[in-house]
Amino acid sequence: MLQSKLIGDTKKEWPSEASVISHGLLLKGGYIKQMATGIYTLLPLGKKVVAKIENIIREEMNKIDAQEILMPIVATKKLWDMSGRYDSVGSELLRFKDRNNVEMVLSMTHEEATVFSLLNEAASYQKYPFSVYHIQTKFRDEARPRAGLIRVREFTMKDAYSFHTSQESLDEEYEKFFCAYNKIYSRVGIPQVVAVASDTGIMGGSGAHEFMLLCDSGEDKIVHCSSCNYNANMEVAYTSKVDVVNEKEEKIEKFYTKDIKTIEALKEYTNLKSENLGKAVIYKRLDTGKTVIVFVRADREVNETKLRNLLKLDDEALVPKKEEDADNIAYGFVGPINLKADAEIIYDKSLENEKSLVFGANEKDYHLKGVNILRDVGEVEYVDVSKVLETDYCPICHKKELSISNGIEVGNIFKLGDKYTKMLNMFYSDENGDKNFPLMGCYGIGVGRLFASVIEARAKDNKLNLPPSIAPFDIHICPLDYTKNEEVKNMADDVYNLLQEKGYDVLLDDRNKNAGVKFADSDLISAPIRITVSKRTIENGNKLEIKVFDSDNTSLVSKDELVKYIEDKRKEWVF
Repeated sequence: MLQSKLIGDTKKEWPSEASVISHGLLLKGGYIKQMATGIYTLLPLGKKVVAKIENIIREEMNKIDAQEILMPIVATKKLWDMSGRYDSVGSELLRFKDRNNVEMVLSMTHEEATVFSLLNEAASYQKYPFSVYHIQTKFRDEARPRAGLIRVREFTMKDAYSFHTSQESLDEEYEKFFCAYNKIYSRVGIPQVVAVASDTGIMGGSGAHEFMLLCDSGEDKIVHCSSCNYNANMEVAYTSKVDVVNEKEEKIEKFYTKDIKTIEALKEYTNLKSENLGKAVIYKRLDTGKTVIVFVRADREVNETKLRNLLKLDDEALVPKKEEDADNIAYGFVGPINLKADAEIIYDKSLENEKSLVFGANEKDYHLKGVNILRDVGEVEYVDVSKVLETDYCPICHKKELSISNGIEVGNIFKLGDKYTKMLNMFYSDENGDKNFPLMGCYGIGVGRLFASVIEARAKDNKLNLPPSIAPFDIHICPLDYTKNEEVKNMADDVYNLLQEKGYDVLLDDRNKNAGVKFADSDLISAPIRITVSKRTIENGNKLEIKVFDSDNTSLVSKDELVKYIEDKRKEWVF
């Protein structure tokens, strides 16, 4: 293709709206264009890359005998009512009515649609196990779109669903998808992706893993043990025990703390550390309206995913409680002793065996020293509802070797069990003619997010540094003075025609631009091989200057040797 005809111009300046490197480079390189908040058009360069990613995904799915289907993005309210998710999912699910006044949704996931599509298609146990997948647009009315393609509202997902007659069969298929995902990440250029235990969330089910690319721009927190390679999302990470800090029992004493409502202010006033204090975190359940008070040692934060799972609540059913005059809570001074509020009380395990903590006195402008929950409150149940710290013990090897990193989720897999098949009444007949609900697995990869994640991991300066497997072009020819020097033009055209005949996808920069602009644009376009044609290279024995993506050096190669040189280089690369 001639670059003068390419739609999607590169930008000279860094986009002011870009918050992460991938967002900036995709805008600057002319790969995407924003249409609305969290909604992007893929311009030709972006579409070419995404198509290659989809083909890699498709190839790896086909290798494990998953069968490709295509389901609609639109579904009826009736279908989502059958699973109960029409009401349980919050405002992320976009609801609307069609011209016939039928209530519809734009699908953000396809469990219901998949089961409905396969009703009566696998009525006998002899069909099992089997897997289906599709690559389809989805819409999630995300409250906080950010970082370009990393967090969007409209996106393309590869969804796969497996169906089984036994847990053993589901476990085997789960492992096949696990391995296939690792192959996909390696082929697109990010083999460093790690699998971590994760929360099942609105998907439900008995087990789940997320595949995480560890990088600074990620929003998720990943807990890793360097001793035993334990990995978990912060949402589900736990510790085998919490060290007791305050082992000496003290006499309880009330003291005056006028207007001191925060932990930071209390630390400064008492000259104590966070681990010497306790705090109350107050929530409201939206399903019942009831208050929930979590007591936790003040050096730790409440893990709201663990808390919601403990309370068996959906994501939006638990919110921080606003101050109310009539609820009998001394906000800023809440503690476990003499608590008069009508609330569900939860004690984090960080408080167990602590014998002397400072807590609120449940009286305005007063706190208590020396609080010992066992002595002053009595026997209570301690549960793990706090976030893991790097100073904690690994739950597997019990060593203090934990670290916490940022990560981008680039895929997830779930063991769903029979939750959806039972809700939608999908069943099969076993060997004895008895009806059973099949077990399901669910496996997803966000294509656009994966594209952006590759850039986050591989970009250098203003170079996307895409691997050959997903680069938009195989070869980029950059002739200098193409419009002014006949010899340069003829050589560039000859090389262009030769490489196209050999089946390569080639971009020829035929524009009247200087070398700096051409090379800068070439870095953004990120073809794995760049060929420079100039007056100097021609005078140097009709040579071509070759630069490959994984080297900072260049080589001079004759036109006659060019095809072999390229073929040899490509053999070195893993696709």
